[in-house]
Amino acid sequence: MTISSSLSALPFSVASSRSSSLAIGRPSTQRCHRRRPFTIATPFAHSAASDSSSDMDGCAASSLYPLHRSKTLHLVRHAQGIHNVEGEKDFKAYLSPELFDAHLTPLGWNQVDNLRKHVNACGLAKKIELVITSPLLRTMQTAVGVFGGESYVDGVNALPLMVENAGNSNHSAISSLNCPPFIAVENCREHLGVHPCDKRRNISEYKLLFPGLDFSLIENDEDILWEADIREANEAVAARGVKFINWLWTRKEKEIAIVTHSGFLYHTLQMFGNDCHPSIKNEISKHFANCELRSMVLVDRSMQGADTSVSNYPGKNPQGLDLPSDVAHEKHPEKKGVC
Repeated sequence: MTISSSLSALPFSVASSRSSSLAIGRPSTQRCHRRRPFTIATPFAHSAASDSSSDMDGCAASSLYPLHRSKTLHLVRHAQGIHNVEGEKDFKAYLSPELFDAHLTPLGWNQVDNLRKHVNACGLAKKIELVITSPLLRTMQTAVGVFGGESYVDGVNALPLMVENAGNSNHSAISSLNCPPFIAVENCREHLGVHPCDKRRNISEYKLLFPGLDFSLIENDEDILWEADIREANEAVAARGVKFINWLWTRKEKEIAIVTHSGFLYHTLQMFGNDCHPSIKNEISKHFANCELRSMVLVDRSMQGADTSVSNYPGKNPQGLDLPSDVAHEKHPEKKGVC
């Protein structure tokens, strides 16, 4: 498994309703970590002594990265599904075929409405350039409900993101106007296998329910990944998650919302933040509540991305002499100290 990116927490969590500032990883002061691409750093052991000595031994408590080598990810766990309710009553309920491709509950749709109000009130809705969703009913309902357009009106020259009453939702159709594109991706699905709630329908069925979603990245109409007698291991979910995170560098978008699942988020995010203070590590990877949103900064440590900066400016226009004084001293050592 290879990790070529790092995540820092920038969360504004609807579940906790507390504001947080940018959290930046702090390397250990015993030695400066020189993280190589495709490696996982060991966890940082924080102590009071490390705070006082950090400036003395050359290890900074903050990190700087070029803006164009980063992305902002807005991670969302789906709203409450029928499987969450039944599974909390009895864990064995997760094995019930009646929970196949679980849809949202009425309370789940209320959670969606509240998160939608939040992302619009804080201005986030206008910043997001792409919405990625797991191709399961509950995640797609959450994604279009939070980040989609207003109620769909017949006669509008645009496909609806979701048709009326999709997946027993008792919800009106949702428009694709004035919102970012939506794309379904298999690699951000929940644990595969055994639990019917985590098995998807045929893509041809979803296309009828969610006409405005892009399913072009999913190769097979049928769900060939889910197996009735084999539950995907936590380690396999984490590896799949890291692969998904690294794939994001192939996308040109800089602000991306990702609507996915509790298990996928937890095991994927456990792979990140090991070079941070333990409290930041926990802030990144702790379990998500239903319809919780956390924002993270994704940093490209190995130059996987090919984006160039849109804001950097080369200067020296027009051309002119601009030798800095410290460089001049190196070029003319005999004149050091001479004004």
